[in-house]
Amino acid sequence: MINQTKTEIAAVFKVGKLERTLAFYRDVLGLEIERHDDGHGAAYGMGRIGSAWFIFFEEADVKPGGSPILVFSVKGGIERTVEILVRKGVEIVVPVSEAPGGLSADFLDPDGHVLSLYQAKGAAP
Repeated sequence: MINQTKTEIAAVFKVGKLERTLAFYRDVLGLEIERHDDGHGAAYGMGRIGSAWFIFFEEADVKPGGSPILVFSVKGGIERTVEILVRKGVEIVVPVSEAPGGLSADFLDPDGHVLSLYQAKGAAP
């Protein structure tokens, strides 16, 4: 289902002020991070440490400590992966839906932590 040798992982942070957050991770922690525009008027930041991505989205009503959400990048078959999770009794909290640059779905681990799947546009269905 989630192949450990081929899956990339990202920590997605919901932040109150994007520019402040990007400055902190870039200038204080030394993360090589870039600001991007999603093409629909929303900005986000991305950086990488080793094989892990750090992604930052600005939201108006951010609950402190409410993120990050760990996101598993699947190369294709997000709908099938969600179906397998459901058959195994996993609670899906956000079904497969559009996300910036692809599709995503959110589910809960046994302790209620939100985990997410992401499939880039153009990946095999």
